[in-house]
Amino acid sequence: MYAPTRHSAPARPLRPAPAAVVLLAALLLLLTGCVGGSGGSGGNGASRGGASASARPSAAGRWLPRPGVSWQWQLSGRLDTSVDAAVYDIDGFDHPAATVAQLHRAGRKVICYVSTGAWEDFRPDAGKFPKAVLGEGNGWRGERWFDIRRTDVLEPLMAARLDMCRAKGFDAVEPDNMDGYRNRTGFPLTAADQLRYNRLVARLAHERGMSVGLKNDLGQIPQLVGDFDFAVNEQCAQYGECERLKPFVAAGKAVFHAEYELPTGRFCADSRRLRLSSLLKKYELGAWRQAC
Repeated sequence: MYAPTRHSAPARPLRPAPAAVVLLAALLLLLTGCVGGSGGSGGNGASRGGASASARPSAAGRWLPRPGVSWQWQLSGRLDTSVDAAVYDIDGFDHPAATVAQLHRAGRKVICYVSTGAWEDFRPDAGKFPKAVLGEGNGWRGERWFDIRRTDVLEPLMAARLDMCRAKGFDAVEPDNMDGYRNRTGFPLTAADQLRYNRLVARLAHERGMSVGLKNDLGQIPQLVGDFDFAVNEQCAQYGECERLKPFVAAGKAVFHAEYELPTGRFCADSRRLRLSSLLKKYELGAWRQAC
């Protein structure tokens, strides 16, 4: 989850590559039989143009990011497309298809951030959620937990959000607020309720040809690692929990990890050992980052 901003500036256009470079790249792809993917260099050792080093196709043709791939997570402010990262995780509502296409042309994969576990009063579809499914606030202004037991109400609304991500060309989805059962939501949610709902969200993403990440929810990783294609985690180093993400790495699935309060010297060595894709970010999740 993040501090919401209602008005994001338009994305900065990418500088087009020279025609000779484009022709040479196309010839190399033809000769090597490479499949489209994202490389990119960052502090974690991924290399721009090395699709095989950062991703592998799933049996269903979805993009599956590998452990250690570089990433950028920006959910507020003017999008900085100059960050040297193979994967961009950006807000699905705030950015148009043209931005996703620009990032694709630069060789990046793009993840669609959407909240699937909490209502946000600043979203254009906020009025479609009945009050009966809105619970307590989740600590961020304008946000309230969903009653995830009400899949009869939430499934079509979440499907519409993921339709938006697909229509804009996103490769994957970061569904946020996926651990309501561990919080004071105003509803008597159980671990079983959360498992059922998280699997529903994963299925909706997969049906639309997109990969999907498990956001936080460390306690249910053993049950859910097979349902999700990567993980997104906040502050596992600060709370001594990064070892719990090992099942994703063992399965060849990336763990996109961010810290806010620890300096990189306090977590990067462990991140490299565990093969996490780790960043130091500020809470507003603007463009600024320090990669391991």
